[in-house]
Amino acid sequence: MQVAVISDVHSNKVALEAVLDDLPPVDSIVCAGDVVGYNPWPAECVATVRERSLSTVMGNHDRAASSGTSFRFNSMAAAGVDYARAELADDALAWLADLPDDRTVLDGRVKLVHGHPDDPDRYTYPEEFAPSMLGDEDVLVTGHTHVQGHETFDEGIVMNPGSVGQPRDGDPRAAYALLDLEDLTIEERRVEYDVDRVVTAVEETDLPDRIGERLYEGR
Repeated sequence: MQVAVISDVHSNKVALEAVLDDLPPVDSIVCAGDVVGYNPWPAECVATVRERSLSTVMGNHDRAASSGTSFRFNSMAAAGVDYARAELADDALAWLADLPDDRTVLDGRVKLVHGHPDDPDRYTYPEEFAPSMLGDEDVLVTGHTHVQGHETFDEGIVMNPGSVGQPRDGDPRAAYALLDLEDLTIEERRVEYDVDRVVTAVEETDLPDRIGERLYEGR
């Protein structure tokens, strides 16, 4: 079984479309949260994830947008949350609010969290991945850090597919991963997309220009 794994779309429909266009035939697509936040297309990204019935968990930006609380966010993150709340219809906000903090899918073989199994808001970088993070699942999928990486242990695999919409690992290309559940192997992938289009779209809103500009840097 081939599974596409995505995370941290962050309202970047241009990057999301590029990733979906790049996908080979897969049996399933799963998402480790933060569909919204930062970029100018929260409604379109929520609609795409819902229309494709992607198994998804709640990210911290999803929670903030659906609940209206972003008190711990920096100015760029808070601006993205406010923008998402203004752009999203009530049913989209309700869908975000109903997302779980964790979800086990594919016959219990894959567990999705946003940050860490013990704390959905905890940043857990690939160098911190440990077998103690795994439960009964074969593969634990995390997001939140926007840093692509994975580790294979005797107990299973811990992975982060990287960020679709706002990479922070020095590579500005959209990130995702392919998981082969038969061989238990991971292929990390990157996709070029039209960053200029996103930067221009950000500038045409009241979002901070830096939200777009940082995409060039992958930071």
